[in-house]
Amino acid sequence: MELPKLVVFDLDFTLWDCGGTWCDCLLPPFAVRNRRIVDRGGRQIRLYEDVLSIFDRCDRVGVPMALASRTEQPPWARELIELLGIARRFAHAEIYPSSKLKHFSALKTASGADFLDMLFFDDEMRNIREVGRLGVASVFVENGLNGKLFEDSLHRFGNRQPS
Repeated sequence: MELPKLVVFDLDFTLWDCGGTWCDCLLPPFAVRNRRIVDRGGRQIRLYEDVLSIFDRCDRVGVPMALASRTEQPPWARELIELLGIARRFAHAEIYPSSKLKHFSALKTASGADFLDMLFFDDEMRNIREVGRLGVASVFVENGLNGKLFEDSLHRFGNRQPS
């Protein structure tokens, strides 16, 4: 099975839940209390249950990972990535307010992977449509990324027909 040359993840509602809101709506400072990451208002920031095993799977098969997030508060997102202990997992990270087209253009340049060789996960259909027009295999994440969706998407990616 052919694997992607780069797997790209959105953050909010794709890799993590920030107490039911986006990370740029949280209230810093962030703290670790009882091994839980919370904001000043007590909202917990947590990775979805299967996310770490998905990262492990990518590492095992040698597929680099990247982030593409359109947050209005890049420093907050980066701090949460550090606090969650996942920063080292990503070869590239495009985290700033802008179109996902700009994020993917930068990822293509930085990684050397063509759009057709990328697999992208996001919870917003507008991003799926926009990035999909580039030729990126784009997967809608409805309720947080899970192992079944990831494996099914890898399988579909590997079995796609050349254009």
